[in-house]
Amino acid sequence: MKKTLYLGTLLLLSSTLLFTSCSNDDANSTDISQQIAAIENNVASGNWVVTNFNDSGIDETADFSGYVFRFDSNGTLTATSTANTLTGNWSVTNDSNNSNDDSSSESDDIDFNIFFPVPDSSDFADLNDDWDVVSITATRLELIDISGGDGSTDRLLFEKN
Repeated sequence: MKKTLYLGTLLLLSSTLLFTSCSNDDANSTDISQQIAAIENNVASGNWVVTNFNDSGIDETADFSGYVFRFDSNGTLTATSTANTLTGNWSVTNDSNNSNDDSSSESDDIDFNIFFPVPDSSDFADLNDDWDVVSITATRLELIDISGGDGSTDRLLFEKN
């Protein structure tokens, strides 16, 4: 009798822990989904400019001087200057399940993805990455990428124009 009661209690506790941990994951997933939607809505309004681009310790902000970036709600990213227009894609994704993530911090669970179909020699190829969102306001989007290869850090700052 004691053995049956003990096993029943153990099973009840195990089930409680299982369901409790699942509900926390669901709540975290919902929170990340809401954060993603807020970021998407924010950047899809207005025009943005690069006010800082630091590639592994080298300031390359001037490479994007004169360009205005538009993040359309359909995922199209356009960079326009008086002499040139480039079209690419952007998205915001949940990276919490990526075992290859650069860090294990919960704040890094959201990736801001940028892709321009350009040759590797183009300045815009440096923007192609799955950036971690450092901070976002109505007028500022700060991104970071830590290289998995050599650990170097890239920083990208967009500000609303």
